[in-house]
Formats: sequence, structure tokens, C-alpha cells
Amino acid sequence: MNIKSKKNPLTGSCLCGSIQYSVDKIEKQMAHCHCTMCRKFHGAAFATFGEVRAENFHWINGEDILKIYVANNGTTRSFCGICGSSLIFSPSNDTGEYVEFALGTLDSKIENKPDAHIFTDYGVCWFKVTDDLPQFNEGRDSTKKT
Repeated sequence: MNIKSKKNPLTGSCLCGSIQYSVDKIEKQMAHCHCTMCRKFHGAAFATFGEVRAENFHWINGEDILKIYVANNGTTRSFCGICGSSLIFSPSNDTGEYVEFALGTLDSKIENKPDAHIFTDYGVCWFKVTDDLPQFNEGRDSTKKT
């Protein structure tokens, strides 16, 4: 489903507004990630990411102040160097074909909704998933919880 087209892109920004981006079309896959690193990086029970083809993601302002954290497992997280807002996640096997971005940084409304919970084996004890979305022990290619 096309959420927006190049004529009318979605926009997003960091907390302080120094970094701004636009998205022409979000792909269908959106997930709530419960892994330890996402939880710690976002300071929340889980992080929610959308996926976009690289050619449909554009920095408007502030790309030069992005900071990058490379974890021991080779994943990277890009964030604002001023306010610390989490913006982009890249897996260790990143091909550059897609950009995974924090949905909470969107300024535009979207119609699509997340379609899964991933890495639920690492979830916090004080939050229980209560929706009907599929839950995966690890990534989408792992065991699905029943």
C-alpha cells in the first residue's frame, strides 16, 4: 500500500528539530522490537520501526549532525547529535536497499500499523503484549509464539 507519493511525502524529525527527513513510501513491514539494545536505546519497553526503500528516504536537514553507534554485533543506530533522538537502525548484514527508521519520529500521520512484535524473548517483565499481532521469539524468521 502506498501511504504517500513523491508529490506529498511524509515528514519526520528529531526532538529538537535539527534533523528532518522525508519518506515517499513506507513498506508494509513495521514491527515493535523488544530486543535489549532497542529497549535501552529508546528507553522504552520496545522500539517501533518502519521500513522504506533507500531511494524513498531523504534527509532534508541535519544529516551532518547525525551520530552513529556501532554495537558489538555490528548493528548501527543513528541518532541526533544534539537531542539524542533515535532515528535509524541498520542490521549487521545491511545491504543499503532499505532504511529502518523510528516511527515515533514521524511528524505526518500514517494509515499503516505495525504488523508484528519481534525479539519478544528479550522483553521486559513489566510489559505484557496484549494485542493480536504475531509475536516472534527473535526476528521474523524465528519461532512464532502461539
